[in-house]
Amino acid sequence: MPRIAAPAEWTADIMAAEPAISLWEASAAEADLSAPLEGDTATDLAIVGGGFTGLSTALHAAERGIDCQLLEARRIGYGGSGRNVGLVNAGLWLPPQDVRRRLGDARGAALVKVLGDAPDYVQSLIERHQIRCEATRTGTIHAAHSPKGYADLARRAEEWRRLGAPVELLSRDAAAALIGSDRFHGGLVDRRAGTINPMGYVRGLARAAQGAGAKIATGVAARTLRRDGNGWVVETDRGRVTAKSVVLGTNAYTDDLWPGLRKTVTLIRFFQLATEPLGARGRAILSGGQGLWDTGPIMFSLRRDAFGRLIIGSMGSVIGGIEGLSSRWAERTLGRLFPDLGKVAFEHGWHGRIAMTPDHLPRIHRLAEGLYTPIGYNGRGITPGTIFGKAMAELLSGGKEEDLPLPISEPCRVPSAPVMSRLYRLAFAANQLVKSL
Repeated sequence: MPRIAAPAEWTADIMAAEPAISLWEASAAEADLSAPLEGDTATDLAIVGGGFTGLSTALHAAERGIDCQLLEARRIGYGGSGRNVGLVNAGLWLPPQDVRRRLGDARGAALVKVLGDAPDYVQSLIERHQIRCEATRTGTIHAAHSPKGYADLARRAEEWRRLGAPVELLSRDAAAALIGSDRFHGGLVDRRAGTINPMGYVRGLARAAQGAGAKIATGVAARTLRRDGNGWVVETDRGRVTAKSVVLGTNAYTDDLWPGLRKTVTLIRFFQLATEPLGARGRAILSGGQGLWDTGPIMFSLRRDAFGRLIIGSMGSVIGGIEGLSSRWAERTLGRLFPDLGKVAFEHGWHGRIAMTPDHLPRIHRLAEGLYTPIGYNGRGITPGTIFGKAMAELLSGGKEEDLPLPISEPCRVPSAPVMSRLYRLAFAANQLVKSL
């Protein structure tokens, strides 16, 4: 769903009364953080967007003594962060060798290293700030949907093992033992990874950032952004923020605040449905607590939460609510994978947006002097969002651009993005229809 600027007449009480955007919001142990913008304010750093990137930037900037003001149009985690699958994966969608080929040996190897270690860093934040987010560290499974998918996983595994990563290529039988289904051709388990309640994590980052001294305002829509002398002015529906520097942390929920930015990525949707708690019926499914996604061209994901629910998802939107086409797709898919499971009821359904780049690599753009945005996470929001937010804080506290995880790049419009987004939406809906029969 698109990021919607809050109308001026909205209040925090009205927004708090809105339905939960996902299971993760309904079940998060961390409390929501809601605070207004108290009129015009001046700060060192203005941050737009209350998700993983924005709040990681705020936390690390405040810890470095930077005065910062974060602005969120709705509520913390309202965009992709609160709708995420919650897989804390290492690396990117691309295999490590392909990252090096596209970025060069030095920069590519550095990005592979920092994002390979990223689950450890996320876990360190969870532990240091005692974030209640149902965190597990038993790994994730990339499951082969076909023999070709298995060959691709073998290529990934060979390179990760060369780099010393704790990954294991699973035979068909070994994958079946971990997953609880014999429908896959094998898999790749990555022991560095894990799962979280993503809304719990992003709310915990907000609590930690506020505790470190960051100012956070919710229900505040940034309307315009302009250069003023040596700094910036962010005009909002609640007041004016003047700042020396600005970080846009809106990713797939980027609007027209900076003209043309949202046209640099192709937007697709990813939906999820959560069953009722299954108790003993579901214990044999991903019994080790791993999260899973497959190698299919229209991928799907599967995981459990701390209460015994199964959460299944795929590319596309929720169609027909929790009793419509998407639920039929989910029920048929679970039935094919786990024929002994029986009929299940779904309690929650939701979708979010993913910002895809043509080469499947994220970007860090310098849009103007003192104005930056990390964008294009290609479905990997948790670890890059956390790491790139930390990198923004390091840069703005005296660091160098060449020390960023990625080389700075200029925004480049993707002319086919609107058309491709519509085509993807049709293809994903057709996929649900065909696989629900």
